[in-house]
Amino acid sequence: MPASNLLAFWAVAALLIAVPGADWAFAIAAGLRRQALAAATGITLGYLAMTAVVAAGLGLLITSTPAALTALTVAGACYLAWLGGKTLRNPSGPTTSGDTATSPRHTVSQGFAVSALNPKGLLVFVALLPQFTTPAASWPIPLQLAALGLAFTATCAVVYLCVAATAHAVLRARPAAARVVSRVSGASMILIGAALVLERVMT
Repeated sequence: MPASNLLAFWAVAALLIAVPGADWAFAIAAGLRRQALAAATGITLGYLAMTAVVAAGLGLLITSTPAALTALTVAGACYLAWLGGKTLRNPSGPTTSGDTATSPRHTVSQGFAVSALNPKGLLVFVALLPQFTTPAASWPIPLQLAALGLAFTATCAVVYLCVAATAHAVLRARPAAARVVSRVSGASMILIGAALVLERVMT
């Protein structure tokens, strides 16, 4: 595929990733538990799975099936709300481990679920990636979609690792502020989950 297509997509993807959302809220909360790498790994694995789904053609099938998209939306929203409630009940501080029941491996699985169950992410993949493919290119369309998805995923890995690490680095000497930020992250996850369901119901 033309390098210009890949670069153009990367520029658009970087702007989308820079907009705070569920991934940001989760990465910040995990960063305050000193689990930046685990959070970024989980989010990255989730988007790798989404890349595989879209490249295989299943993404379009899911988004074009109202029942499947509704089920994905509700599942993702409920999981976000559950994580948000958990964070609100036990806000993390930079000098403690926060929720001692949350191991790095558990954080990886949480990050995977946050990104893999994100219906907005799937819609972005399905609507955005095909616009940057070239049917006449030597690469088949599924391979082009995979390359674009990998570019998006790699950017996510870097951005969310930086977000999580920065959250801890900036707030490590301010435990009270860290707990406030942790609570805000938890509330954000709950609000985003509610907004996903509300948007789905109204469409």
